[in-house]
Amino acid sequence: MTDLATLLEVGGPVAALGGGAAYARAQHPGVYWSAVGLPLSTARLLSSYSSVMEACGLTVAPSRLRVLAVKATTRREVRPVPPRRGIIRPTSTGLRLRLRLAPGQEPADVAASAERLRHAWGVHAVYVTTVKPGVVELRLVGFDVLRKVRMPRKSPTGPLRIPVALREDATPFVRDYRTVPHQLTLGATLSGKSMYLRHLVAGLARQPVALVGIDCKRGVELAPFAARLSALATDPEQAAELLPVLIKEMEDRYDLIKARQGIASGTPDEEITSDIWGLPEDERPVPVVLFVDEVAELFLVATRKDEERRDEMVTQLIRLAQLGRAAGIYLEVCGQRFGAELGKGATMLRAQLTGRVCHRVNDEASAKMALGDIASEAVSAACAIAPERPGLAVAGDTSGGWSRIRTPYLSLGDAADICHESADLVPDLPALKPFRPAVPVRPVESPAPVLQPRPVTD
Repeated sequence: MTDLATLLEVGGPVAALGGGAAYARAQHPGVYWSAVGLPLSTARLLSSYSSVMEACGLTVAPSRLRVLAVKATTRREVRPVPPRRGIIRPTSTGLRLRLRLAPGQEPADVAASAERLRHAWGVHAVYVTTVKPGVVELRLVGFDVLRKVRMPRKSPTGPLRIPVALREDATPFVRDYRTVPHQLTLGATLSGKSMYLRHLVAGLARQPVALVGIDCKRGVELAPFAARLSALATDPEQAAELLPVLIKEMEDRYDLIKARQGIASGTPDEEITSDIWGLPEDERPVPVVLFVDEVAELFLVATRKDEERRDEMVTQLIRLAQLGRAAGIYLEVCGQRFGAELGKGATMLRAQLTGRVCHRVNDEASAKMALGDIASEAVSAACAIAPERPGLAVAGDTSGGWSRIRTPYLSLGDAADICHESADLVPDLPALKPFRPAVPVRPVESPAPVLQPRPVTD
């Protein structure tokens, strides 16, 4: 009886501790990782590093000098040599360490063993990146960082650089318009595409950039940001009037570059290799970012007259995608569906959009249209996105690299407030003034009534 009571006294705190650890692991994985996962994974890595590397085939035969030294000093067996390990650096989401590859090894050998390393060291995922020739970095992620997205405190920002999502390796996904000028973003209803767009608009709203929108859903997506928009078209008819103005603005900027550099006025635009960033800051035109939401609405036609207008708008979009970067005009094309069956020019427009972000889509053809020319694995990853995870997407570019990302939550009201606070940053572009959206006046909250003191009576 005494032994049972002692067991209950000891088992009670142990059960409570185990239950608390299980709760923290499910609800607060970051706290669990810092308190439990990090020490355990570090201990596993330090104690089994050599044996794991040998089991993964990442060891090489020792040099003759090492063999002679071991035989001369000890009688132990000469074992294969693993890559030299650097200092282990713990992070809030995992571990980082660098490996110096042995002669004859390449980074692909380590990347092929990432899944084995994950299981051996008890972490959620292992990612391999090349630091320099002969040195790779292992990024061990302790838990699923895309389940509850928390952006890093320090994210790379700058002119036209917006951190909008978190990668699966716990690094921020940065939308850099200077590096990837144009992008195609696809996503079905409730897939998180609108949330991604909000982060882009809210991030650019704080920068000296002209924001132009084409929203053929009567402006329901972009109208809340009217205070920060330089122009907004809410139907195909208005878009057909706005796009020629942007083409004229682009041509005027090319003329400015020609005049500054002394190039003959008759030189074709395609032969000019410079851009507005080579101009002095006081002469440089403000960058323009064009958001096109529901791009399929620009392709759909009902009459012959609509078909002519469609062809003209598509041609103008292709011209902006081909020539706009040098003039500081960038495209962000969004839609639920995008395929060659939309009509003439769809595939050509897609080819000019270097960046690709594909949320959950309703058909495999859209995923192939976005990611098929990047990697077949990226198409499979996009088709496997579950409806229960809005904001999850596959991001890549035409270089072939891709990764899973997820956008954190940002309410429409918070994004609209950021645009209202940044309304004074709307640049002065006379050509776009006729398309400037009307900004609704926000009601002024009346102050709380002041309570007047009352005389005390019997």
